[in-house]
Amino acid sequence: MDRTDIVYNLAEILNCDARKYEPLNRHTTFRIGGAADTYVKVTSLSKLSAIIRECRESDIDYMIIGNGSNILASDDGYRGVVIRLDGDFRKISLVDDDTIYCGAGATLASLCKFALNSGLGGLEFAWGIPGTVGGAIFMNAGAYGGEMKDVVYSVNHLTPEGESGRIERDNLNFGYRTSVYRGNKAIITGVTLKLKKDNPENIRARMDDYMGRRSSKQPLDYPSAGSVFKRPEGAFAGALIEQCGLKGYSHGDAQVSEKHAGFIINRAKATANDVKSLIREVQTKVYDETGYNLECELIIL
Repeated sequence: MDRTDIVYNLAEILNCDARKYEPLNRHTTFRIGGAADTYVKVTSLSKLSAIIRECRESDIDYMIIGNGSNILASDDGYRGVVIRLDGDFRKISLVDDDTIYCGAGATLASLCKFALNSGLGGLEFAWGIPGTVGGAIFMNAGAYGGEMKDVVYSVNHLTPEGESGRIERDNLNFGYRTSVYRGNKAIITGVTLKLKKDNPENIRARMDDYMGRRSSKQPLDYPSAGSVFKRPEGAFAGALIEQCGLKGYSHGDAQVSEKHAGFIINRAKATANDVKSLIREVQTKVYDETGYNLECELIIL
């Protein structure tokens, strides 16, 4: 038995998909990570609230994950409860002619397709980003000149106490790879987006263009967690890493991608320790040779 059994038992009573000692390498795009003590899929706001309250009352650590696309999970796993938003949290609907409401557990891909089919433009930059909507809001995901802050109208959340709340656009404190949710410990449950009416053919053309650029420049054929380092002011992380001769450099099965030096890939059986060691080596060499201090943007679980 472990301390999370009380949450596991509650999840079963609530008819949630609950699993003991679930390998996290099944739930991260890096395909890395040991077992979480308890893994739970929650399908409604009431069930999520009940699970969170139990975790708090029992002093049990918990973590919300989406597609695991920006996460490096420890080889030793997670001593707590990992929660995945499913069911109601994956629903997407039209509010009016140019407004979409989307659950935090929906993938960005499904949201982009919904917008396309609704003749709404503005989200094309997100096509191909392998995360969920909640994760994209949390870190203000962006690419090709667009960011989530450009399209978000308001965000719904659950407080650490299990109460529902909402934050309007002007108070979301969006910045480069950050938002108010990096510090307030609330769980993003859904988002309202304001988009622009457009011809679906034009929207599709932009989506195809961005996906083509991704495919040509990013190592999509290997497991990774996307870009590893934040963009330093006045430079680009990938260019600095390549400048230091680190393209293709590896530690165990973790390798700086030969296609894009800003990515670290899992060539086969990389461990979290392999990746962390490689990150430190890259940071040290880049700092020594260029003076730039590369900040890791991965969430270490």
